This record gives sequence, structure tokens and C-alpha cells, in this order.
Amino acid sequence: MTDRIEVAATELRPLLEEFIIWAQANAPESDPELVGPAALWHRLAFSQDLGTWKRADLRNLLLDRMPKVVEDPDAAADGMLPAVDAYLTFLSQTGRLTEGSDSLSDLQAELDDVEDDFVELMEELLDDDAEGDDEEEEIGDLGDFEPFADALADLDTIRLRPDSELAAAAREVPLIAQARDLALWVGSGRRVGEDTLLSDDEVAEALAAVGLPRPETEGSLAEAVPQLWNIWNLAVDLEFLEPGDANTVGVQDDTSEWPFDDDEDVLDAWMLGLHSVDYGDPELADEDLTMALAGLTRGVLVRLLLGGGSRDLEELGQELSEAAAELDELGADAWEAAGDPLAGALAWLTGYGMVEVTGQTVSLTPLGTEGVVHLVDDSDIEVDARPAIESMSAHELLALSAELPEEEADAEFADWMRLREPGRAAEELLEAAAQDESDALIRVQAASVVGTLGEAAIPAWQEALKQSSLRPYAATHLSQLEVEGAPEPTQDDTHWLILDMWTISAGLGRSEFIGSLRDIGPELLNNLLEVIWKIPHAHVEELLDLISQVHPDKQVAKAARRALFKARSNS
Repeated sequence: MTDRIEVAATELRPLLEEFIIWAQANAPESDPELVGPAALWHRLAFSQDLGTWKRADLRNLLLDRMPKVVEDPDAAADGMLPAVDAYLTFLSQTGRLTEGSDSLSDLQAELDDVEDDFVELMEELLDDDAEGDDEEEEIGDLGDFEPFADALADLDTIRLRPDSELAAAAREVPLIAQARDLALWVGSGRRVGEDTLLSDDEVAEALAAVGLPRPETEGSLAEAVPQLWNIWNLAVDLEFLEPGDANTVGVQDDTSEWPFDDDEDVLDAWMLGLHSVDYGDPELADEDLTMALAGLTRGVLVRLLLGGGSRDLEELGQELSEAAAELDELGADAWEAAGDPLAGALAWLTGYGMVEVTGQTVSLTPLGTEGVVHLVDDSDIEVDARPAIESMSAHELLALSAELPEEEADAEFADWMRLREPGRAAEELLEAAAQDESDALIRVQAASVVGTLGEAAIPAWQEALKQSSLRPYAATHLSQLEVEGAPEPTQDDTHWLILDMWTISAGLGRSEFIGSLRDIGPELLNNLLEVIWKIPHAHVEELLDLISQVHPDKQVAKAARRALFKARSNS
């Protein structure tokens, strides 16, 4: 089913992109994003032809299928039907509604007929979600990050360490080495039991393989070694172990190669095991008491992050003890029954390379900071985390700065530039700008910054002449610097720069784009449209189509349609 969804989504993407542009001018009150799921499930469940729509299929789609797959019932209740109406109108007006379809008026009549039922179904989903939220609040644990969302958002910028440094630390993580050793001991195709995975004799061998002591116990050895089973589960998380046929489990082929040579492979593996932090939570004989302390290890992590990376151990324990008692009526009893609840959590976090304990102070390591930021992000909570300036690549800098307010972006650039000679900085920025010819914003940002470096950037500009996407900028700046032998900017160069600026303004929204066109004036714009279609720019067809849709001057819109036809014929 996943493959079918991916194929259908790929087929739909160009059509939906055109619809979004069309909707900006023709149905600005609709939300095009709500159309995607409806169009996708129409394609999967009712018609392989994207342009064939029937009243009965439309009813079944909205009343049977969408309630099962819609992600935001509130938004769907308000905007799904208007968005689908706009989409069907778009199909009709652009000639994409096939002859086998019901008429647009019949389809719109069906939308009217199902409106009350659809809204009622969405309201039922909202009620169910509300009940689910209440239940979730009732079973919330010490590891919930949501209560800390505001405090996390208010944190100062967190600087993450370079991948090379993090990978070096991950290679030294003891728990991953133990998981590897356990997987290698398991070998290929080891049969496991139904009640206990391993016999007591096998447990004894496994303990020796990973370097854990054999506990003294009068009962089953398998039931007295929770740390071994945590390492077993970690080996599964890391994909060192995988289930086989007929109650067997076996080691993955590349497990023996840990620690891997490639930094990216190392960090990918470490991230696979990141959610193993939950294995550090206390396990008590009473299941209810165990649940009262669920999430303790995550609770440690988030409090360390909020504490600037370190906390006094006694104060941290007191805070968590009080939180456990507040969250669960058994929390205080569970804390007492566990003896030292933090011991297991800190042992696991230390073993996974995330914290260090020095005397009475527990601190996040760089690897721990990286991990908890990922966990916070997984919870859809915002936190301002950025690569360390000294390790930030030019492309990372440009991408980050595009999302920052101007003053913050300027500060990032200034800090980054201080670590490099101007000539080297220019070279790195322009190389980053050349990575993706379709990314006009990155290109304009890079050219703007390099343009401030004066003569130091001349060698980088001369090298950039070889890149078609950067040549217009390079020729312009070399000409301004009066570099001997440098090519003069051509008309095509000027047109490329215009297309880049249009691309950026289109990304800012319909009003900004129209404003940028009005600044040019209809006469000059018409002259541009006569020639600009020839430029092999990644967005030229998209921009011409958008101008034809949104420009208020009918003559300009008509000229844009002619230019679009020529561009498509030329491609």
C-alpha cells in the first residue's frame, strides 16, 4: 500500500502545484493544502484517472474515506469542501475534468448535499480527539515535554557540536559496544523461546559476552537480568539484531564493523538507539508503581536542558520526586520503593554517552544535548538549536539565515565570517549557492554577502563564472570591481537576475509577487515577456504561468500565456 501511495502522490504533485498557483488568483479564500489528501484518496480508491470525478465517488470520498484519514478535523470542517470545490472548478476551467466525469454543477450540488453530514462527521472526530486528549492527560508521565514547551521556546540559542565530534563520542558509547557484542554472540539463526527468549545457560553465556555480572538468584536467571534484556532491545533498535523465521533471531551482517568508519553512519546508528533512554526508567515488582515513574529518564534530560546543561543531583532528585507525587497518587510510594530511582536512569544515560556525573553534579554531554534536542523536536516542540558557528557549513549558514530576522541573520554571518579569510569565505558561499540551481533565495543571499567583500572575492567570482546560475552575479560584480578582462553582463544575465527576484517574491505570497510586477510597469513587463521565456531558469515556466493567472492587466496576462507556450515548446 505504501508503494501505491507514493506512486499516486508522485502523479498528483505537478497537478496540485498548478492548482496552488491557480487558487492564489481564483480562489484565495480556499486552503489548497486540504485538497491534497482528498485528491490522493480519490486517486487510490475511486479513479486512476486524475480528471474523472463522479458524484457517487465524491460522496463516498468525503463521508467514508476522509473521516478515516483526515489529520485536522477542525480545519477540514471549515475548509475541506470549499477547497475541493475550488479544485473541481480548477479541473473544469483548465480542461482537465474528463468527459467521463459528472458536470461541475452536478459535483458542486453533491458538495452542497453532503456538507451537513461531512461537518457532523468532523465534529464527531473532534469530540473523540478531545476525549483522547483527556485520557492522555490522565496518563501523562514524567517524560512529557509539553508542560515545558514555553520554557524550551524561551531558551537561548543552543549550539550543537560538529558531526565529527559527535561521531567520535558515539564510537565510545559503552552500551552500543555491549549491544554489538550481544548480537555477535547471538549469531545467525538462534532459536528463541516463547516464555523466555533464552535458557538460563544461554543467559549466563550472554552475560559473559557483554561483561555483565551473573546475579545470585534462586529463581530463573532470565528473570533476574533486566539490564541484559535492555541491551537486547537496544541491539534490536540499532538493527544489530533482526527477527528471523520460525522463532529465530540473527545478527545483521555489518554489526561486527561497529564502530563504523563513516561519521554519518555512526550518528545514524546512534540516533536509531536514542529512544532507548526509556530503558533507564525504574522497573519495580509492582507494575502500578513502575508506571508511576514512567518517563523518569526523559524527565532528567529535559530538566538538564532547561538548567543550562547541568543540575545539582540532590535538587534534581527532589524536583522529580515532587513531580512524580503530583502526577500520580502512587508517585511518592513508587519513589520510595525504588530506593534510588535516579541511579538506573543516570547509569543508562551515562552508558549511552548522554550525561556525565561529577560529584554531585550531573551534566549533559554534547552528544546528550544533540539527543535531547532531537527528542524535543520529535515532540513537535520548538527550540532554537543551531550548529556551532565554527562547524557551520556555508550552505547551513545560508539556509538558516533565510529563516531568521534580518538582525539575527546579519549576526550569524558576521560571526561566521570572522572565522575565515574573506577570500575563503567568498569561495565557500558561492560553492554553496551553486549546489541547487533551483534555490534562488540561497543564491541571492550568497551573492549579496560576497558582494560586500570587495576585491578579496575576485577569485571566487571568477570561478563562479563557470556556473550558469551564478554567472549573472559574477559578471555584474566583476564589472563593478573593474576587473580587467572580466565579461560584461549580458541582457540574458539581467533577465536571469529578474527571474531570481520574481522567484523570491512569489515565495513570499501573491500580494508581494503582484507588487514586484507593478514596480516594473506593464509596458516594460510586456517587453520582458517577449524575451525572458528563452532563459533556461528552473522556475521560468512556473513564473510565467503565475503571471498569467494573477496579473490584473489582461494584456500582460495574455502576453504571459504566449510566453509560457513558447517556453514549454522550447523545453
